[in-house]
Amino acid sequence: MDLEGRLDLHGMTRERAHQALTVFLHRAHERGARCVLVVTGKGTGREGGGVLRRDVPHWLGQDGLRRIVLATARAQPRDGGEGALYILLRRRR
Repeated sequence: MDLEGRLDLHGMTRERAHQALTVFLHRAHERGARCVLVVTGKGTGREGGGVLRRDVPHWLGQDGLRRIVLATARAQPRDGGEGALYILLRRRR
């Protein structure tokens, strides 16, 4: 699938990243996008990687986003590898 949007969360605080992710995904869904890329970064390597790398999948499963997110997958190396996620959005109804 072609990527129809990209969000880079590098350098954001946890709160700012959560807000940016929520707004980005809702806007992408509203315009009918199906596949987007979210770059979390790999983190420092301590405690299983960065905070955003750990938290973003959790946020995607919460009520506010769960209803529009169909699936996620780790990105290919050219798109960020372990530090990025492809997010497949549900079709608008």
